[in-house]
Order: sequence, then C-alpha cells, then structure tokens
Amino acid sequence: MSDAPVSTDITWHRGQVDRAAREALHGHRGCTLWFTGLSGSGKSTLTTALEAALHARGVHTYVLDGDNIRHGLCRDLGFSDADRAENIRRIGEVTRLFTDAGLIVLTAFISPFQADRDAVRALHAPGDFLEIYVQADLATCEARDPKGLYRKARAGEIPHFTGLSSPYEPPLRPDLTVDTASNSLEACVAQLLAALEADKTAPRGR
Repeated sequence: MSDAPVSTDITWHRGQVDRAAREALHGHRGCTLWFTGLSGSGKSTLTTALEAALHARGVHTYVLDGDNIRHGLCRDLGFSDADRAENIRRIGEVTRLFTDAGLIVLTAFISPFQADRDAVRALHAPGDFLEIYVQADLATCEARDPKGLYRKARAGEIPHFTGLSSPYEPPLRPDLTVDTASNSLEACVAQLLAALEADKTAPRGR
C-alpha cells in the first residue's frame, strides 16, 4: 500500500507558529515515548505514573492508551494482523502531531510487530521517538492478568491474543528497557525520569 494520500487535490498548510515557538513556550522539547510490551506488562500503569511525575515538573504531556484509542479513533478496527498494523499507523500519525505541538506524548500499546514500530519511528525526526520496552515475561503478565484477558484467551474467548495465539516481537534495539517484573513502579519511573533528564528531554526535578 502506498504511503501517499488517496486524494491529490490537497496541500499541506503551515501556520505562523512553528514547533520551536511552541517548545519555547512550554520550556521543553516535544517527543514521543513509545511503550511496548505484552498485555499486563505494566504499560498503562507506567505511562500514567510517569505522566503524573512529569506534570508535577511543569511538563506538557498526554497519554495515548490502547484501550482508550479503540473507543474512538480506532473503534472500527479488530485484532487481525492487518488491523493491528493500521491501528499503530494511525497512532503514529497522531504522535507525530503531538510531538510537533511540543508535547511529550506517552503511548501504551502492545504494538507487537517490529515493522509497525519501525514505521512509526520513521515518521519522526531523529531523536523524537523513543522506543521503550516494558519487559515482563509471559508468566508474570499472565499471573497479573489485570483485565482477565489471559483467562478469556485460554478459554478460547479471545482469538489472536498476543503472547498466546498471536506473536509478540520484542524490540530489537529499544532506546530503553524497563523491567517491571523485577522492579517496583517507583523504581521504573525513576529510571525513566533519569533517562529523560540525561538527554534533556525533561527538566530535572526541583
């Protein structure tokens, strides 16, 4: 499928306020933090906790969560490989807009396929996309099973379930790996904050 729009009678319009001006107003740069991992690995918990910590520092943020997005923007998509790819493509375009707006956008999507994650990275300028692997083994995720999804999948109620009947491809070269099976939520957030401070994405805590 071509990446070009179907319509040829469209023009990209630029406003009078550019990204640099928006980032200057915010006092920090925009970027996309792409959290990927199995269901139950802790992506949603981690992104919301990190957002709260960044917000407390005056950082402009927004969380895009997989379940929330499927209530609206991607409500027409299922969980076939093709639908998963389209789901991630749409989110990638949204994160590019958020980043251009000068926000730090945090995403919580299983996004099981490396090719789809690479395609989202390609939408962003170098340094604007950080792939963060939320690492937790299948046994740990299934033991947590916060939504009861593994139980349903084992009972045959959910087809194409990642980690069981559908594959998950761990990141080949993630920008950061956060081990939620071995570390507390507080430790994982501290690790992320330290990494964002180190590359000057986020200001240091007061």
